[in-house]
Amino acid sequence: MSLTSTLRFILSHPLNSRSKAGALTRFGWWQLRSRVSRSPLLVPFVNDAKLLIVPHRPASTGNLYTRLHEFPEMGFVLHALRAGDTFVDVGANIGSYSILAASIAGVTCVAFEPSSQTYPLLRDNVRVNGYESRIDPIWSAVGAEIGEVSLTSELDTVNHITSGADGAAARETVRLTTLDAELDDKAPTVIKIDVEGFELPVLQGATKTVKSRDCRAIIIEMNGSGARYGLDEGKIDKLLRAKGFEPLSYDPFSRKLTEIDASETTGNRIYVRDRSEMQQRLASAEPFRLPGGWNI
Repeated sequence: MSLTSTLRFILSHPLNSRSKAGALTRFGWWQLRSRVSRSPLLVPFVNDAKLLIVPHRPASTGNLYTRLHEFPEMGFVLHALRAGDTFVDVGANIGSYSILAASIAGVTCVAFEPSSQTYPLLRDNVRVNGYESRIDPIWSAVGAEIGEVSLTSELDTVNHITSGADGAAARETVRLTTLDAELDDKAPTVIKIDVEGFELPVLQGATKTVKSRDCRAIIIEMNGSGARYGLDEGKIDKLLRAKGFEPLSYDPFSRKLTEIDASETTGNRIYVRDRSEMQQRLASAEPFRLPGGWNI
């Protein structure tokens, strides 16, 4: 992301509406700090949780600049989950989604991260929050079968499964598993999938998991990256609709789900099963707390 687009994103973010100057100050301060120190910084995150901000890691710095980098989807997770629920994070990176989900008392998480460079950062975030009993971090890629795959190793948030044909020079071999195999009979309430185009195989390996009526929502990235594997992301929409899910957007401020045109929407989508029931759940959720005095 260029400097211009980064600043545009920061200034337009809804959680910076109260103090754009404060957001720019955080951005500028972090840019200076990251040039003199590569050590992580522990900062307040959501509710009573903290997050390790790591230099040159967009998955963490975006949350420093904006409080919640992906506000609609993160807000949805925080409002949708209840004590006793399970959250599954496929492509967890440093664990931002898992940490915010686990900040809700009684919620447990299963977090999958395949990168040997990123997985230790996920473990660090679990450790500094004392969430070892809440989050099960698994060092593995997720797909349609069990085995091994090749993963790019120097692309941070856009590391992806590769055959080498995409010109990626730095690769590592990682374990591959399926959600059905790992979760067994554990039915997640919400699943987040962000695996840079490999989302369809993840769903193909989660037939039993997604079939469960306890699986109420799936947040999935669909930005055209599936083309690198020759995958038609339209098949994801068809698969999920056949399972009773519909694509929606969410406004954490109003707590309203609204319809979207899936054929024109790129990026993260929230697929919900039983919209009416989920809307009631979202409306009745306890507010979550963020730095800056936000209670949403």
